[in-house]
Amino acid sequence: QVQLVESGGGLVQPGGSLRLSCAASGFTLDDYAIGWFRQAPGKEREGVSCISSSDDSTYYADSVKDRFIVSRDNAKNLVYLRMNSLKPEDTAVYYCAAYLGPHITTAQALDPTKMHYWGEGTTVIVSS
Repeated sequence: QVQLVESGGGLVQPGGSLRLSCAASGFTLDDYAIGWFRQAPGKEREGVSCISSSDDSTYYADSVKDRFIVSRDNAKNLVYLRMNSLKPEDTAVYYCAAYLGPHITTAQALDPTKMHYWGEGTTVIVSS
């Protein structure tokens, strides 16, 4: 059974950092592109970042570029999202999701409708 589990969310002050983790069971993470998405209250789910399976290409939304870093640890079957210089507008539930195709395109990487499996999410609150 395919399962994704996020962890690492919490309350952080503006300007602070958090590292989210995405753990997989039932499949090997490095075989698939893994995306990070977020959904703030009253807003649609949006793409934040993605790391491909083929060549570890990374993709970022403009709103998080130069602040967030996505990475893999294949030995641990984990994908991370390092979030720096956090802002109140980063407050949301963060989800990781898996794309079950051989290649992911730029157009697909941050599109939540293209993902096949989802975790339950972890909450990030940026507030003083």
